[in-house]
Amino acid sequence: MTLDDIRALDRADPLAPYREKFELADGLIYLDGNSLGPMAKTIPAEMAKAVEDEWGRGLISSWNDAGWWELPVSLGAKLAPLLGAGPGQVVVSDSTSVNIYKTLQAGLALRPDRTVMVSEAASFPTDLYITEGAMQGREALTRRLVGEVGASLADVLDEDVAVVLLSHVDYRSGELYDMAKITRQVHEAGAIMIWDLCHSAGIYPVELDACNVDLAMGCTYKYLNGGPGAQSWIYAAERHLGNIRQPLRGWWGHAQPFAFEQDYRPEPGIKAFLCGSQAILGMRALSAALDVMADVDLTQVRAKSMQLTDLFIALVDEQCAAHGFGLFSPREADRRGSQVALTHADGYAIVQALIARGVVGDFRMPDILRFGFAPLYISYEDVWNAVATLKDIMESGAWREPQFAVRAAVT
Repeated sequence: MTLDDIRALDRADPLAPYREKFELADGLIYLDGNSLGPMAKTIPAEMAKAVEDEWGRGLISSWNDAGWWELPVSLGAKLAPLLGAGPGQVVVSDSTSVNIYKTLQAGLALRPDRTVMVSEAASFPTDLYITEGAMQGREALTRRLVGEVGASLADVLDEDVAVVLLSHVDYRSGELYDMAKITRQVHEAGAIMIWDLCHSAGIYPVELDACNVDLAMGCTYKYLNGGPGAQSWIYAAERHLGNIRQPLRGWWGHAQPFAFEQDYRPEPGIKAFLCGSQAILGMRALSAALDVMADVDLTQVRAKSMQLTDLFIALVDEQCAAHGFGLFSPREADRRGSQVALTHADGYAIVQALIARGVVGDFRMPDILRFGFAPLYISYEDVWNAVATLKDIMESGAWREPQFAVRAAVT
């Protein structure tokens, strides 16, 4: 393709106007939305209102008057359409790690006669750490990891498996798993299916209800652009509500929080997943971010995502073939999320050199260069320019400059 061809794609792009909704510096090519999304331009005003008016002047009355108390549920209602979830099944609360624990324990409680958890050896470490923690003090509970105990999910499923916890998109390779097929497979084994959607919520037309998923959770600071450390969310299928039991029994999950009863009575609906008091200011930022997504057509997002990642791979193949890059992501677009992972022995330094030139990706051990393609603010010409910059860095040897080898705490 020529640059004229690329620019023609941008002129025809129905999602192009969304870029103006985000605070992005001119000339910046931000390919790290799979780690932290950019700020919506409406967020500062929303935060100022929350801080100056609601907290500063409204004080405690804002729990009622500004809708603070209902934010976990109202934000869940905003988020639900992006997840393919019907009303009353999504709540926003706490961190992803905490919500993995809550959904994992809720799934185990739904299968009390079974003693095995299944996950994947290549999962994001938090998922694995939480399953380790769930086994503490429970000698009968064990864990099987796909890729360690068996080569495939079929190898580890049997009548002892209570829950299966998997990531919809692999955080390193970007590989996309077939949610409907895997959920059916898990249900046929009699187990509960839990999906981690950190790398697919907001970027892929997820269909939790249609896929008959039991439980799911994910973050909001990647493709949903909620801000650093933004609150996580939980989905629980309506058929399970009323029977859900999760161990973090805080007052926000009580059926009548302001009755101040000594004994715990869980809220019968999705609010049973709430625990303690919520971080209201962070939720207000997330609310503004979700407003940007309100009219987004995720089928258009997915179509452009596949085109962007295909284009990136084709250009790297064409222009950087002599520089030792490997492709760690699936080559087929329908098997990828919205990121492309390359491999290179000097990956860290190369990523730092790119960042210095205004092309922002990130690095994952041991040799993975990750690039996320968020169609709401990434153009086809951005992809063209990103690869041109990568080619120049490699051909000039700029990545060899000593400062690019110095490891920062966050990679």
